[in-house]
Amino acid sequence: MANPILTVFTPAFNRSHTLPRTYESLLLQTCKDFVWFIVDDGSTDGTKELVESWIRGGKLDIKYIYQDNQGMHGAHNTAYRNIETELNVCIDSDDYMPEDAVEKIIDLWTERGSEKYAGIVGLDYDVNGRLIGTDFPEGMTETTLSGFYEKGGRGDKKLVYRTDVISKYPEYPMFEGEKYFGLAYKYHLIDQDYRLLTLNEPLVIVDYQPDGSSFGMFRQYWNNPNGFMFFRKSEMKLQKSIASRFRSCIHYVSHCIRAGKKKEFFSNSHPVLTFFALPIGLILYLYTKHQVKKGSLMRIS
Repeated sequence: MANPILTVFTPAFNRSHTLPRTYESLLLQTCKDFVWFIVDDGSTDGTKELVESWIRGGKLDIKYIYQDNQGMHGAHNTAYRNIETELNVCIDSDDYMPEDAVEKIIDLWTERGSEKYAGIVGLDYDVNGRLIGTDFPEGMTETTLSGFYEKGGRGDKKLVYRTDVISKYPEYPMFEGEKYFGLAYKYHLIDQDYRLLTLNEPLVIVDYQPDGSSFGMFRQYWNNPNGFMFFRKSEMKLQKSIASRFRSCIHYVSHCIRAGKKKEFFSNSHPVLTFFALPIGLILYLYTKHQVKKGSLMRIS
C-alpha cells in the first residue's frame, strides 16, 4: 500500500472514556488513506493500554507517542515534529469524524490542492447535527481563517494543513507552570503567507466536554497569563482593523496584571492603543477574577 496522504492526529489526556468513539468513527471511514496518530499527553487512566489493544487488533494504521503532560499546545508541537504525511488534521479525543470526512478531504486536495494553499478549512457540527457558527458564503472557494472571521464568519472550523507548511512556522511557546496556549497563534502566522481551500462539509462532530478547554475559559485566562500575554502581543501585530487591535490590547493589559508584569504594559507594537485600553483591561482582569472565584465556589458547594 502506498504511503497515506493524511494523518489524523489526536492529543489525548485522560480520555479513555471518549477515545473509543473517535476510534469507531475512523474505522467507518469510506477512505482508509490515512494514519491515526495519538499523542498521549500524560494520561493516567488506561489510555495507553486501550491504544495498544487497538494497535494489536490491526484494523487501523495507528502511531502512538506518550509524553509527560504539557497541555494541548505541547501535544500539537509533538505531533508536528513527527507527522510524515502530506496533510494533517487534528481530531480531538472527545470528537469524531463523519464517515466520508477523510474521502472529502483527499478528493478536494487531489482536485485543487497546490503550493498556493496551506490546506483546507471545513465545518464543525455538533452531536445534534447542527452547524457550529456559519458556513462559507456562496462563491467563497478559498479564504484565510482570519479573513473569514473578519467578513462576519462565526464558529469553530476544522483545519487541514499541509505538514510542510505548518512545520516551518515557530512551535507553540512553553511557559513554566502553564498548560494552555492559543492554537490560533500558528494559524494567524500562516494566514500571512497562504490561503485555504474551503469545504462546505462537516469534517468533525464536536462534543464539548465540561472539563475541556472550550469550557472554563476564564480559568484558562487566570492560570496561563504569560501564554496569553505572548499570544495577544503576537496577535496585535497581525490584525488589520483598529477595533481588533484594541480588543487585543484590552486582553493584553488584563493578562499583564494577572502575571504581575505591569511594567510590560507598553512593550508591544501598539503602546498608544494600549494606553487607552488600560481602564477596560483592569475591568476585564477584575471580572475574570470574579468569574474564577465564582466557579471555584460553585465546585465546592
